[in-house]
Amino acid sequence: MAARHLAVTVAGLRQLTPRIREYRLESIDGKALPAYAPGAHIEVHTGDAAAGPIVRHYSLLGGDAAHDDPRHSYRVAVQREDRAAGSAYIHQHFDLGTRLRVSAPINNFPLDRCDTHSLLIAGGIGITPIFSMARSLARRRRDFTLAYAGRSAEAMAYRAELESLCGPRLRLHVSGARDEGQLDLVELLAAQPDGSTAYVCGPAPMVAATQDAARQLGWAPERVRSELFGVGARGDEVAFEVELRRSGRVFRVGKGTSILDALTAARADVLWDCRRGECGLCPQRVIEVDGVIDHRDRYLSDEERAAGDTLCICVSRIRGQRLVLDA
Repeated sequence: MAARHLAVTVAGLRQLTPRIREYRLESIDGKALPAYAPGAHIEVHTGDAAAGPIVRHYSLLGGDAAHDDPRHSYRVAVQREDRAAGSAYIHQHFDLGTRLRVSAPINNFPLDRCDTHSLLIAGGIGITPIFSMARSLARRRRDFTLAYAGRSAEAMAYRAELESLCGPRLRLHVSGARDEGQLDLVELLAAQPDGSTAYVCGPAPMVAATQDAARQLGWAPERVRSELFGVGARGDEVAFEVELRRSGRVFRVGKGTSILDALTAARADVLWDCRRGECGLCPQRVIEVDGVIDHRDRYLSDEERAAGDTLCICVSRIRGQRLVLDA
């Protein structure tokens, strides 16, 4: 599924923390970019001959504590992960004036405007979609609570803006502090008004712990809505070759490139949607593999993974040199 790409340029840079940098992107022609609602993100398409194609998802912030961004601009924040080719490449190569392509906004994490009370939970860089939700709720004078956890206060982007925006509705939790430890999610959810809806974005363990806390308290599953960062690099990726048996085409997948990125860059006809291993649109049948499949999706069952004959090309890889797919 090909997204419509928009031509933008980097018009502003702001270092938020030692590892997180904000990028303001503007349309090259100055015309309005597609509108979006809180929770939306864009795909950033970048890369070069050495790095290969890179596609990363970044949530749209929408503005600062007081003002919306102009209609011809998008604002995103990127946390540098030294093991991840995408974020490291962006921090190294994106300067004022850099031109790139982005998708139109996509929203798999929408905020329900009819909620009676919203509980927003963010961990680390997961604050980006939560920040846009907090802006919307505060400006509409809706009832909400925001719990923001980070390893240190200095590493928590938008902390000052949120303190101004949310006031007493904000709970900052520094997990690295000696007397705080991990955020008590059971206690947090139990303190919310009846009928609250929780929105959580952060590392997979935080999302899973929130869902588990909700189950313990008898919350209906639909009352906890979540978004994960995606599947980050682990530092042990290797390059390999992929053959599409039916078409006979062969592709090289770099260490910092997904199978899907390599195929779509070469205009191979494959289906995809979420790029996070969740939707189930991109799995391909494996004909041959000379190593172990490194499943990184959240769609296949344990039995399907153990069978070793299916792979989600948007996030999963192999620990080998050659993969043959029935495509």
